[in-house]
Amino acid sequence: MERAAVACAVTGAQKLSDQLHALCAESGDEVESKRRDDAAALIAKLGPTELGEVLRFITTRFYLLNQTEQVNIIRTNRDRAKRATLQAPRSESLPEAIAKLQSLGIDAAGVRTLTERLDVQPTLTAHPTESKRRSVLDNLVRATELLLRMEDSNLTDAERRASEARLESLVQLLLATDDVRLKRLEVIDEVKNGLFFLKSSIWSAVPRLMREVVDAANEAIGPGTLDLTELPALVRYRTWIGGDRDGNPRVTHDVTSGTLHILRAAAVELWDRELLELQQVLTLSSRRVPIPAAFVELVRAEGDKFIEDPSSLGQREHEPVRVRLMQMRGRLKRDPSYHGELLVQDLLAIRDAVESAGLREVARNGPLADAIVRARVFGTHLATLDIRQHSRVHEAVVGELLALAGVTQEYGALSEARKIEVLRAELTQARPLRPFDAPLSEQASELMQTLRVVKQAVALDRRCVRSFIISMTHGVSDILEVLLLMKEAGLTRAVRDGGRTRLEGSLHVVPLLETIDDLERGESLVSGMLDEPLYRSHLESLVPAGIAPESPNSAPLQEVMLGYSDSNKDGGFLMANLALEKAQRRVAHAVRSRGILLRFFHGRGGTVGRGGGRAGRAILGAPAPSRTGRIRFTEQGEVISFRYALAPIAERHLEQIMHAALIASADQRESERPSELSALFERLATESMRRYRSLIDDPDFWSWFVSAGPIAPIAGLPIASRPVMRAEGSGVGTQSGFDQLRAIPWVFTWIQMRCLAPGWFGLGTALGNASDSELTMLAAEYQSNAWFRAVIDNATQELLRARMPIVRRYASNAAGDRAIGERFYALLSEEYGAAVRAALRISGRTSLEEESPIIARSIRERNPWTDVLNLIQIDLLKRRRSASGSETGELDQLLFQSVSAIAAAMQSTG
Repeated sequence: MERAAVACAVTGAQKLSDQLHALCAESGDEVESKRRDDAAALIAKLGPTELGEVLRFITTRFYLLNQTEQVNIIRTNRDRAKRATLQAPRSESLPEAIAKLQSLGIDAAGVRTLTERLDVQPTLTAHPTESKRRSVLDNLVRATELLLRMEDSNLTDAERRASEARLESLVQLLLATDDVRLKRLEVIDEVKNGLFFLKSSIWSAVPRLMREVVDAANEAIGPGTLDLTELPALVRYRTWIGGDRDGNPRVTHDVTSGTLHILRAAAVELWDRELLELQQVLTLSSRRVPIPAAFVELVRAEGDKFIEDPSSLGQREHEPVRVRLMQMRGRLKRDPSYHGELLVQDLLAIRDAVESAGLREVARNGPLADAIVRARVFGTHLATLDIRQHSRVHEAVVGELLALAGVTQEYGALSEARKIEVLRAELTQARPLRPFDAPLSEQASELMQTLRVVKQAVALDRRCVRSFIISMTHGVSDILEVLLLMKEAGLTRAVRDGGRTRLEGSLHVVPLLETIDDLERGESLVSGMLDEPLYRSHLESLVPAGIAPESPNSAPLQEVMLGYSDSNKDGGFLMANLALEKAQRRVAHAVRSRGILLRFFHGRGGTVGRGGGRAGRAILGAPAPSRTGRIRFTEQGEVISFRYALAPIAERHLEQIMHAALIASADQRESERPSELSALFERLATESMRRYRSLIDDPDFWSWFVSAGPIAPIAGLPIASRPVMRAEGSGVGTQSGFDQLRAIPWVFTWIQMRCLAPGWFGLGTALGNASDSELTMLAAEYQSNAWFRAVIDNATQELLRARMPIVRRYASNAAGDRAIGERFYALLSEEYGAAVRAALRISGRTSLEEESPIIARSIRERNPWTDVLNLIQIDLLKRRRSASGSETGELDQLLFQSVSAIAAAMQSTG
């Protein structure tokens, strides 16, 4: 009965959906417009139940289409890998990277040095860009695994029928499952969501990736070039989830403490399973092979202290390797101070014992080698947690502490120079600022408790938390304030060294440059930091003990984070791209000229408007001084589920990153940009920003944007714990709405409206004002400069995805004066046309589709179905404005559903 009801509902929804799809099929501009009018008229007659069913049907269709495309990606990658040879390696593969290094004249020792210097750190964040529920994601992964299984030509007919039946059941489950959560996620829920990927595809993919690096080098250059068990961690995972409190009051010290415990518990669970498997494999007996006496004594000395069942030792008398693994399993569960470095030491001792027994292949390859790789990459913390907070919070808390100490009552009003003087003086003092038991404000108490949680955690495992990131870093005082707060919490201490005071710390302090102004001042800020003696001593204290002076990692390392989202929201597409490129070049020179290692941390979103695009292309397009082999980048929202839900996709993603990082770090050649070209880029970026600011600063813009698009539903969508507004209590519709709105919902709304303006707006005006000779110069630069090529290609991708006839419908749907909507559409349409012409002129293409024919075909096939979703959303926005009473709640849920549906169709949110 229930199945029949579901089937009936699906059949009805499918008929309506097919009818609407037929009306939105492409058939020439004038005919299309009339047919879309007919589709909109039909939608206007549908009731909420029918609209919900159509949305659910089309959403599920896109879910399955997206998964099918992932299966095609996996199949294509496998086919290309099968056809690859040493002479013709697969594109963007590790063998291709090694071949490129050889073509640059780099020998085996050089390859080893470059490889061991790699330090790639993807960083998971809980940014609200994943609109799918965990239950939907899980069923989609199951469906994809079934599709992959059905690719196997060795399946019997019965096995294939069973897979098809299971797939049909999953489709029915997807249709019967709510797309939208009923309540907002809690932070701990987000922690567990991130943990899902760490425990599954990432844990599985990393050893395979490292093995591919070794195999590629050894096959191309010669056996022994690289040893899997000797390689440092070339990739390590970081996370902001549970540590990023900037603008999210739900991330408290208790949440951070809980996050650290969850990560540790998950790591212990994984290691217990891993070590148990090794225990079952490494069955060496001292009666059959020689086991080193030192290893036997090591095992005997620890005895049964940590072993769960000491009585089992009797039958293991001649199997010291298995006993050692039992001891390690027990210690992981019972000793919180047993951290990753100790785990690596124990596994290396086992490796050496196995090799001494004459089993070199067992010692250096296979499960034991994989375990050594995992120990170096994941430790006993799985992913290193970052702490992030806004600079204004630090300033307020420092001001409060200084007032309590009687130093100054008006710290916030002091000049930058005077603040630095005060901070220097207090950093050299031994006394705490806060008198014993003096009351603190809620904000100050929370921050100090967070730092105490971190202090307790790093005392047990220094790798569980490594960085404190300062949002909106504007000056050196922002850096010294964090040092003072860490000193107050015991994370940093002042040490008298002869006639001077130096600082010894536990955490890296990372400035985050987010606005155009901050990026322009980045070189000055970083230079000021590194020239500050107290900060420099803190940085030098973080160099790990025991590193040889000749090691490439013996110098102190400074990390600098770059904000792609806010710089784009602040200055527009071209200005943000140029400001980021210049900041990397200048900051890199400032850091390297001071004998300090550098790692850039790229705060990139999943979309072009937030710094997204192909990560490998971005790495290769970075300025030469910044290509150090050490790189961090954020993995956000729907990007995490796309890249890490399936192990083959995760492995390929990491391979492409490693490929680009290896080549980029090897090729340090930097040609000086001609002054004429630099001046041209500056002028174009300025004109682009002026055009962009004229849009967003228009007095009518914000009220039109809020009314025309689905920003209000996006603000209410319960997809993350983090509020969409920076300031608590701010509303989307308020006068300060744009300034307080985070970049994610800003970009998210433009994508929903099919405009994607943050990925191209302003480019057309700037390039349209260029002369023919300047355009010729830019066309030549496009061919020779990877950075500029990425800028133009990313804009081309967004222009291709835009759908201006749909944008016009949103524009005219806004409440109030219709002429305002027409004016903004005319402005957007004019800029769009100019950007298309400019992108084609510079790239030499005749159409946008030439940039990626496969993606272009996918967009064409998706467009009519996505148009239906947009027409439904526009109609729902109109209904919501005139709704009242209980009707509003029903319409809100349908709007949420429409947002989720278009996100699935566009395969991106913010």
